[in-house]
Amino acid sequence: MSHLIAPSVLAANFGQLDHDVEMLNQSTADWIHIDVMDGRFVPNISFGFPVLQAIQKKAQKTMDVHLMIEQPEKYIEQFREGGAHIITVHYEACTHLHSILQQIKATGARAGVALNPHTPISFLSDVIQDIEVVCLMSVNPGFGGQKFIQHTYQKIRELKALIQEKGSACLIEIDGGVNLENAPLLVAAGADVLVAGSFVFNSQDPTQTILDLKQFTIYS
Repeated sequence: MSHLIAPSVLAANFGQLDHDVEMLNQSTADWIHIDVMDGRFVPNISFGFPVLQAIQKKAQKTMDVHLMIEQPEKYIEQFREGGAHIITVHYEACTHLHSILQQIKATGARAGVALNPHTPISFLSDVIQDIEVVCLMSVNPGFGGQKFIQHTYQKIRELKALIQEKGSACLIEIDGGVNLENAPLLVAAGADVLVAGSFVFNSQDPTQTILDLKQFTIYS
């Protein structure tokens, strides 16, 4: 499988959200990444259900919803009803992670787990077979446009080894600071999905930037 691109609408122009979602529909993007922040788990607040439902009405791609919120179990069904195809919760926000993964799957959505930069890969050892997407944060969550954390490459390799050891089929997603310089290295290390926000939406030609992220040469 070639790698997937998931532009993050957190970096889109909210004054022309319909236009930006339509641009993603017409582009070579695979998923639409939607960051939900509650101002408690992370020091920022983003959109909630009304905006998610507005995106759902226009989106023709997989809606990849990343919950950077406390007590996500209270809202899983609502996010699924709002159009989420993938629901990713943070390991650090879940006291009963296995139960929440089962809750997500019961809605028909794919279950994802995100790890903050400081959280070890080993913490997923007992649940990796129940996870369909692992999102490695390559910046500290909460704000776009941050500098990429170099240790991410090693975490990808560790996660890939764990996936292979346990016979899991989950995808590795990278979120934060992705650009054309590090994208080939991330995929070579084992990443399956690249999330890009500011790099896409702040570019002069977002459609071409997405295509560039899809078509680069991988150097191992």
